[in-house]
Amino acid sequence: MNKTPISEHLPHVPCLINRSRRRLMGAVAVSVLMPVLAACSIDLPGGPGPKLYTLTPKSTFDQAMPFVDRQLLVEQPVAASGLNTARIVLKPNPYQLDYFASVAWADRATSMVQTLLVESFENTKKIVSVGRETTGLRADYILKNELREFQAEYFDRSTNAAPDIRVRISATLIKMPERAIVSRFEEEQVVTADNGRFDSVVQGFDVALGKVLSEIVEQTLVEMAR
Repeated sequence: MNKTPISEHLPHVPCLINRSRRRLMGAVAVSVLMPVLAACSIDLPGGPGPKLYTLTPKSTFDQAMPFVDRQLLVEQPVAASGLNTARIVLKPNPYQLDYFASVAWADRATSMVQTLLVESFENTKKIVSVGRETTGLRADYILKNELREFQAEYFDRSTNAAPDIRVRISATLIKMPERAIVSRFEEEQVVTADNGRFDSVVQGFDVALGKVLSEIVEQTLVEMAR
């Protein structure tokens, strides 16, 4: 895990560089320009890529959950374009969306959440079969999802403070082949990171998402067993 302060992963300040061939005239102009250039972060072709992070599936569940003799397809969640990305989202206030610099998820957030949902269902050992919609599995049920919140929030806090991690997923269980809606539910968790370091931010995402996945998996299996 990365041990650098969170401030090193906050978005870079945009830099505007004059690419004309005209020479800067005078030592004063140079002395004024140098601090500006020193503050810039310029991404050069072939430079180092972002550090990649991933999260973990849920692996512990209530063993009293019913066993479901059915097959389930988990669709890839839909999400707003600002969340449907591999970039790791932060919100400095309720109205602004931004991204951490130099880091990313190993996959788009929606693809990662779908994978973790499927693995979490498998880890229950309480269902005959579960897979993505692309597997061609003949499903008895389909689980549709919407990723509505998936960000670190720094409302009224300094950049080195521990953020709140908010994860919210809306799920709809559909019975096939009738395509009848069996149940709708929404799960949200907010977890405060242990500190302002980026490894703690990632751990906060893992804890918050894990709690949401657990609730979705358990509610889905209960509904399928009815």
